[in-house]
Amino acid sequence: MEQRLAGKVAAVTGAASGIGLECARHMVAAGAKVVLIDRAEEALTEQCAEIGSNAIPLVIDLLDKASVATMLPQILEAAGQLDIFHANAGSYVGGEVATGDPDAWDRMLNLNVNATFRTIQAVLPHMIERKSGDIIVTSSVAGVVPVVVEPIYTASKYAVQAFVHTVRRQVAKHGLRVGAVLPGPVVTALINDWPQSKRDEALADGSLMEAKEVAEAVMFMLTRPRNITVRDLVIVPQSLDL
Repeated sequence: MEQRLAGKVAAVTGAASGIGLECARHMVAAGAKVVLIDRAEEALTEQCAEIGSNAIPLVIDLLDKASVATMLPQILEAAGQLDIFHANAGSYVGGEVATGDPDAWDRMLNLNVNATFRTIQAVLPHMIERKSGDIIVTSSVAGVVPVVVEPIYTASKYAVQAFVHTVRRQVAKHGLRVGAVLPGPVVTALINDWPQSKRDEALADGSLMEAKEVAEAVMFMLTRPRNITVRDLVIVPQSLDL
């Protein structure tokens, strides 16, 4: 891959698997040094060892504000700067509201919304001081199209979209770009409960896509000229009926 991110330092949350891991791989292949952030220490260490010396593991519990407070200092200690922050970590809860589990909703909302907001806030002062930076958020097509089978998840992504667009306007004057990638259904740990036969069928009929396809979209966003901001990039399987 062309070294389009040579000299850049990136950090990706939720990077031990799925979209976050694939995005980290693509960034390293493009020449960046990447800090992979996750709470799954063993998986994180294994993945960084496989990617190579430009992949740096950082164990952070995104639901623990004290842990998050150490995130940027540890990134700067390990890599010296931060040019790209990908707030990717998230979880999923679907189902009927009437029979749902509000405690499960709280856990998801804390990760999808509060942790996303808190981690972005943590890195903004550094980027503002440097007058340059990219922030990418993994949102969802559910953030622009209400999905009836997942109302709480949809609500979390609508909140993310509102945050992305308002923060972008606040920090553009400092030379920062803020955008969201909005995938449809992707093969990640969020669908681990699917039978393998169902996943294979969904991939074959075009209603499910691979994490690498989202990573390629993220790379497109990051490699536009600095005067261009991709504020929303929706990527969906061909047969998904919106």
